[in-house]
Amino acid sequence: MKPTLILASSSEFRRELLQKLQIPFSSISPRVDETPFENEKPHETALRLAQDKARKIGADYPHALVIGCDQVATLDGEQLGKPLNHANATKQLKSMRGREVTFHSALCLYNAATGNMQAEVVPYIVRFRQLSDEQIENYLNKEQPYQCAGSAKSEGLGIALMERMIGEDPNALIGLPLIKLINMLENENISVL
Repeated sequence: MKPTLILASSSEFRRELLQKLQIPFSSISPRVDETPFENEKPHETALRLAQDKARKIGADYPHALVIGCDQVATLDGEQLGKPLNHANATKQLKSMRGREVTFHSALCLYNAATGNMQAEVVPYIVRFRQLSDEQIENYLNKEQPYQCAGSAKSEGLGIALMERMIGEDPNALIGLPLIKLINMLENENISVL
């Protein structure tokens, strides 16, 4: 019997990415506290949260393969977090203009039946354009990316904020590194092709 595949996320963007692989899955919001621990490095926060999300869903679905994800954006080593409102998003984008932001996208595949856990952080670097205050305001009014780390959605209009992107997997920037996930699924004898 093939295990059920569950995406431990409420993100519509992650669901859309996973649908590209054309394998059946369900999606369940794990609802975990995303507060970083004191002195925790950004990539450590992302990895811990991805694992926590997968374990939480796996506890309720003991025969499932659970995909946990999390993303932490950093500027000069400081976590940016989700802005949650217009004022915070404006402040974030103003601080990021003309600079590079690293998005630490953590991925975990947890086999709840065996306890096997594969986890990795896939970094993605974005250099933001030198944006005017008016451009930032126009973007935020149109897209309202208040639930996105770093206040930008590259899969939408946020691409206009970006000058250059550097990384192994463009899907990592959206929050679900598919290339790594395909390898992890193969390790669990799930073939995409």
